[in-house]
Amino acid sequence: MPAKLSVNLNAIAMLRNRRDLPWPSVEAFGRIALASGASGLTVHPRPDQRHIRFSDLSVIRNLIDDEFPRAEFNIEGYPTEEFFELCAEAAPEQVTLVPDDPAQATSDHGWDFRKHQAFLADTVARLKTMGCRVSLFADGDGDAEAVKIAKAVGADRIELYTGPYGGCYDAPERAAPILEALGKTADAALAIGLAVNAGHDLTVANLPALVKRIPDLAEVSIGHGLTADALEYGMAETVRRFCRACGQKV
Repeated sequence: MPAKLSVNLNAIAMLRNRRDLPWPSVEAFGRIALASGASGLTVHPRPDQRHIRFSDLSVIRNLIDDEFPRAEFNIEGYPTEEFFELCAEAAPEQVTLVPDDPAQATSDHGWDFRKHQAFLADTVARLKTMGCRVSLFADGDGDAEAVKIAKAVGADRIELYTGPYGGCYDAPERAAPILEALGKTADAALAIGLAVNAGHDLTVANLPALVKRIPDLAEVSIGHGLTADALEYGMAETVRRFCRACGQKV
């Protein structure tokens, strides 16, 4: 099965928040994305609400439930008490845990699984009681032992942090070894029953090589590059382009 596409709406929300106006509408662009072939919607509600606002979560939940019941809602974030409350209220199908400091501009590394093993075990267990699938942000550095810890703490999936791979857009000669390390990390995860997602700085140009190296990739979550392309191609055609880059026939 080709990788599914979850559209991250944070960049849409960030544009909206530049003015005290309701557009561009997170709900409207989420609807276009799902109608055009996306399998889900992703948000990362940060404590300062600088892009996705907490009030957006119920809107997206209702959009999926009312109009696209086969789609999934994925909420990313660092597991604070506030984050747990948001997840309990929004009931996402998937929660992706990231080790972000609240002040970070964006996610830029995976979990240190050895250091945070006990913390992650407790956190994953708590989310499982809410009925959520749990994915853990992981560095794609080929560390098979770290992946085993992700499995041991109860995660269902890892999400490969693909930022370094995406950062090779102007130096393709650097991409091959990074891609292979991502692939080895995925191989180790899949071998022990963890599903594999990926996300960060993925584009129509670099997705095909990633899905070729990891043919069992379950899902990619894409926001910045997709939103940038939507300015040129429109949201509907951009989603179709990304779906095709994932190997889907749309």
